[in-house]
Amino acid sequence: EDLTRVQLNDAEVKLSLKSDYHYEYTECDSVGSRWRVAVPHTPGICTGLPDPIRGTECSFSCKAGEFLDMKEQMCKQCAAGTYSLGTGVRIDEWDELPPGFANMATNLVSEDMNFDSVENCTMSKWVPMGDYIASNRDECTATLVYAVNLKQSGTVSFEYFYPDPNIYFEFYIQNDQCQAADVDSRWMKVTENEWQTNSVQLNRGNNVLYWKTTAFSLKAKLPKPVLLRNIMITGVAYTSECFPCNPGTYASNPGTSVCSICPRNTFTSKGATGCQECSKEQYSEPGSASCMQRPPCTEKDYFYTHTPCNTDGQTQRMYKWTEPKICSEDTEGAVKLPASGTKTPCPPCNPGYFQNNSSVCEPCPYGSYSNGSVCTKCPAGTEPILGLEYKWWNVLPSDMETSILNVEKDEYEKTGGWVVAEDHIFSGAGSSDRDYIILTLNIAGFRPPQSITQVAENREIGQLSFVFEMLCTEACELYFMVGMDGRSGGVVESWVGQQDKQSYHYIIQRNSSVSFTWAFQRTSQHGTERRFSGDIAKIYSVNVTNVMDGVSSYCLPCALGSSDSSSLCTSCPPGNYIDKASSSCFECPVNTYLESHRPYGKQACVSCGPGTKSNQVHSLCYNDCKFIYKHDNRTFRYDFSALKNATSYSSAASFTPKGLKYYREFQIELCGNKGTKLATCIDNVTDIRISGADSKTVTSFICQATIVSSEVMGYKTVVSSQPVSLADQLLGVTIQTVLNNITSPEKIFSRGNNILRDVIFFYRSTETTQVCSTGRATTIRMRCDPLKVGSGVISAPSKCPEGTCDGCTFHFLWESAEACPLCTEMDYHEIASACTHGIQKTTYVWQQPKLCKDGISLPEETVGICTTMDFWLKVGIAVGICAALLLIVITCYFWKKNQKLEYKYSKLIINANMKESELPAADSCAIMEGEDAEDDLIFLSKKTLFGKIKSFTSKAHRTSDGFDSVPLKPSSQGITDMDL
Repeated sequence: EDLTRVQLNDAEVKLSLKSDYHYEYTECDSVGSRWRVAVPHTPGICTGLPDPIRGTECSFSCKAGEFLDMKEQMCKQCAAGTYSLGTGVRIDEWDELPPGFANMATNLVSEDMNFDSVENCTMSKWVPMGDYIASNRDECTATLVYAVNLKQSGTVSFEYFYPDPNIYFEFYIQNDQCQAADVDSRWMKVTENEWQTNSVQLNRGNNVLYWKTTAFSLKAKLPKPVLLRNIMITGVAYTSECFPCNPGTYASNPGTSVCSICPRNTFTSKGATGCQECSKEQYSEPGSASCMQRPPCTEKDYFYTHTPCNTDGQTQRMYKWTEPKICSEDTEGAVKLPASGTKTPCPPCNPGYFQNNSSVCEPCPYGSYSNGSVCTKCPAGTEPILGLEYKWWNVLPSDMETSILNVEKDEYEKTGGWVVAEDHIFSGAGSSDRDYIILTLNIAGFRPPQSITQVAENREIGQLSFVFEMLCTEACELYFMVGMDGRSGGVVESWVGQQDKQSYHYIIQRNSSVSFTWAFQRTSQHGTERRFSGDIAKIYSVNVTNVMDGVSSYCLPCALGSSDSSSLCTSCPPGNYIDKASSSCFECPVNTYLESHRPYGKQACVSCGPGTKSNQVHSLCYNDCKFIYKHDNRTFRYDFSALKNATSYSSAASFTPKGLKYYREFQIELCGNKGTKLATCIDNVTDIRISGADSKTVTSFICQATIVSSEVMGYKTVVSSQPVSLADQLLGVTIQTVLNNITSPEKIFSRGNNILRDVIFFYRSTETTQVCSTGRATTIRMRCDPLKVGSGVISAPSKCPEGTCDGCTFHFLWESAEACPLCTEMDYHEIASACTHGIQKTTYVWQQPKLCKDGISLPEETVGICTTMDFWLKVGIAVGICAALLLIVITCYFWKKNQKLEYKYSKLIINANMKESELPAADSCAIMEGEDAEDDLIFLSKKTLFGKIKSFTSKAHRTSDGFDSVPLKPSSQGITDMDL
């Protein structure tokens, strides 16, 4: 193919000088060979270029500290002041994003969330910080990407600082087909307070490297970022040149692969072969490119300490400059180091120690105790209570050590650290304000007193407490960490900013070697200067109980054995307390549990709460998922056994301001197995990739974890973090709304038409926090709902969808048919059928709605003999009709009689009013038609109807001729009576 000619300034450019071109290799062919060609620095028509020649094999590479001379195609050593990795590339400068890197940030927006309400993640990227690059600290996903083509198999290694598990940090590799090279090694382990190195094999060909972080924390403070530095990749193409050493580093010899760091108070420029010293008026940190002027010394640049007690029992306050000293005493306005103080008497020894003849504090021998002065033997029938109590700080105790973690150099400095100051110990100064000032207390193990019998249910092996305060002007932070069996521990609690004098308690629940660590950091902001050296943390006292090989500050009564001397202490049987007067063991009463850490006197037996009973060894109280109470002369019996297995409840989904979807998951185990807690929550943020890894696990009656679902994060399993115990102890089961200062308000859940009272389970957690000083509390209301069969439905208050409104007290409602009382005779009624052909059936049915379960069954239908109701009904109707007719006849009869009597009475009245000697008109003596021969003649004055009837029914005297004799009244006083 003909070469294309291009005219520049109407002249043909001829290249003959070596500076006008450079050599490159062509792509490797199928047999692994290539050509070396000359490539001009500027485009144009070129003549005089060297002819292409066959190059080295594609697998050819030079050693570290060498480079490939392309002209001679031979490896040569790098000159002094330069370095080479051979086939590798090192990225250790982060003043800006290095070439070849991509920096991206994305939202984790769920379909359930309105995108307009999500904050922008554009600025949530990795940030170059000079010596390293820092990740984001919010809920956005920040991804750092680097693509590399390897000519041969190689490796990638990098150093990372990953102190906070509230950030999800993953590193993975994809090939050019977007296939993950090694999925199982993508999750990074938390490094606590030190840098760690991760190395992964790379395959030949294209490799895309991903560093991805997503922060997730619902706490007020932001999590600490992930730091990344010193990325080194091997297996890349040949190295055709050596690279000059960075400023602050040097290479004194040829053939160097790594440049050395200049020490403190020296500096270098780029490509140096040695370091230059700063002047007396200047200073520099290790690896500096220049020196800085020393500031004038102030009171913050020195501290005081006390000398060890001398043979005379005296100590002296000594002042020392904070190391490394960077201030100048000779500058105008600088302060001088104060003179040493006068000698003063040494403070007393700590409890359990005594002062020997050399004024050195030594531990009292076993079997004795002291308050810091003289050892005293424990009286007969008592034993020493071992522990450690440090409240005087003349020297650092032998089981404590202090150091400084230099964050910039990732080194532990044994000089400096925490400083003793008689009645307290305080954090000294480091090289920079970002350094961690570390104090560690190492405990070999624990041994409870001889009289205390350890039982499986007693989880308290010992207890640590300390009193501290923080004096800070910046956002300083004090971390308290616990490590077990020689492994570095996680952060148990932390405090930020100014803190008043206060105490903190931690319960040890496993007998093993333990390290307690306090780490103080003045600021997490980037910078090497000391601006907040006056910010300090003070620890006034540290107290640990039941320490193996500890000392004693007091003795307590013990149970005496059966030896001849009767003075040897022995263990009481489980559930027995020690009577101080007789030194004998007595079993606790029924339904009480023993305070195992203080089993002295009957008052050590604590009554169980309502609805609970003690186990056989009186180590705890439990509920067997049954409950009984009486109300309105009725006994209600409950059996929650069908709900005893661990059950989970998830709150409604929530979103962080950057759109990350999460929810709270609660594991609930209502009754436990005779007090054994079965609900488990885990923290698998950094251990998802490791099968069987030691994740942080919380076991209790009720626990809570924060869940990020797998579809959001793209994990194989859900991410569970921040496990918290909400219920370590079952306090009681009752229908009352208040128990042990825990209230379950009636109105927090709508009752509806349910007439039964809720059964409430009350729990408390022993873990205390800064907000929940007495621990967390939880209540579960068990409510009968026949429509919700099986495990039913668990819900949280509508006003507090995450179960709590204050973060300390949690409330749940559990509605289920299994929460109904057992059925009794009062839950059904009988229905009797009609009597058919002399047979009557009686059926039993449940009261509606049926608010009971199991218990008694409905009685079988009964059949009985009865008399038919049709016959008696007919008889009753006939008798009623006859009685009515008879009444009508009698009424008519008496009416007719009344009419006749009135007629005759009126005639008699007329006759009685006639004139004297005047005969009445002739009447027929015969019986007139219609008259009754048996009619009675009654001559009466006007009477009532009742009187008339009575007179009529009374028989008058009759004459011998059959007529009645009736007396007649005269019409006047002059007329005599006549007999008719």
